[in-house]
Amino acid sequence: MFKILLAVDGSESSLAAVRHALRLVADGLSATFVLGNVQEPANLYELVTAHDPEVLRQVSSGAGAHLLEPAEALLTAAGVSWEREIASGEPAPMLAEMIERHGVDAVVMGARGLGAARNAAAGSVSHWMLAHGPVPVTVVRHVAADDAA
Repeated sequence: MFKILLAVDGSESSLAAVRHALRLVADGLSATFVLGNVQEPANLYELVTAHDPEVLRQVSSGAGAHLLEPAEALLTAAGVSWEREIASGEPAPMLAEMIERHGVDAVVMGARGLGAARNAAAGSVSHWMLAHGPVPVTVVRHVAADDAA
């Protein structure tokens, strides 16, 4: 069975990627999914004010779980098999590690995400994955309802 990593950050583009992958399954692709979310590392202010690395890990994990909820609901409603991983670090290399760890065959992800530097380098994670990812990558562009007409 084909295993697909769905990189989800809560953005409309990442949810469009989930919907695209589900259309592939509806069209006959036999696949299971790994929902992956990468939380960016804590900044200096967070490190100084938290005083406890475990608190930062819990907050990061909770934020990742919250961002995955809409994608999890879509997959559950479609009746497909999935698992999830929430990691912390630089998004692109962490996604590459998830690919290796889960034995993923392909990645489906949104063109633009919610990363901290999205305005400076919109789509930089998807570009990195296209250039350096160890498996094929499909980048899905979100088309707003107003743009689709």
